[in-house]
Amino acid sequence: MSGRCARGRGLEKADRAALLALGHELSFAPRVVLLHQSEPSSHVLFVLSGWTKVTAAAANGYEALLALRGPGDIIGESAALTGRTRSATVTALEQVRTVAVQRERFTDFLARSPAASFALLGLASDRTRAADRRRPEFASMNVKERFATLLLDLARTHGRRTDDGIELSVPLSKQELAGSVGASREMVQRLLKELRERRVVLTGRRALVILQPDVLRRIARARSAE
Repeated sequence: MSGRCARGRGLEKADRAALLALGHELSFAPRVVLLHQSEPSSHVLFVLSGWTKVTAAAANGYEALLALRGPGDIIGESAALTGRTRSATVTALEQVRTVAVQRERFTDFLARSPAASFALLGLASDRTRAADRRRPEFASMNVKERFATLLLDLARTHGRRTDDGIELSVPLSKQELAGSVGASREMVQRLLKELRERRVVLTGRRALVILQPDVLRRIARARSAE
C-alpha cells in the first residue's frame, strides 16, 4: 500500500492548475468522511494538504484499508470517469484541505485535453497494478510477515528520519493497521507488543517509530528463507 505510487501531480503543471481553477476549496476535520462508498459521483477532490485513508467495507462489516492519499493526490476520479458509484470511502486522518471540481467540469476538461486524459489513465493503471501485485504477495504470507511488510512500506512512503529512528508521518490507529493486513485489532496489538519488547518499534498515541528496520526485513522474508 502506498500513497506515493500514483499522484495527481502526474498531470502537467498547466493542466493541474487549470483543473484547480475550475473548483472550490473544501476543508475537512480529522476523522470526517470526504467521500462515501456506494454514493453517486458528483465531484473529484484534489488534496492540497493533509492525509486521508481509503477504505472499503465488506458485507460482514469488516473495513479494509486500501490506500493512503495525501498532498498532490486526486481522489474520486475513477467514479467520475465511469459514472459508477464510488468504490471506497475516503476519510481524513488529520486536517485536510482539498479543491473540489464538479464531475461535469472535470470530464469536459479531459475531453478537451488528451494529455491530461492519458496522464489520469496512467494514474489509474499504476494504482491497479500496485494493488494486483500486492494481493498474491500478501496471500503467501502469514499475519506477522504481512505486518512487517506493511511497516516497511509505510516507512518507505510515509516515514521521516528522527534521532530515534523512522517515524511514520501518517497517524494510523491499530484498527486501521489491522485493516491493512487482514487481521484483528487484538492481533495487531499482540504483534506491536512483541516488537516493542524486542526494541524493534516505539509506539505512542497514533505514533510509531521504527528502530530496527532490518529486523522487520528479516520477518518479512521469513517465508522465502524456509
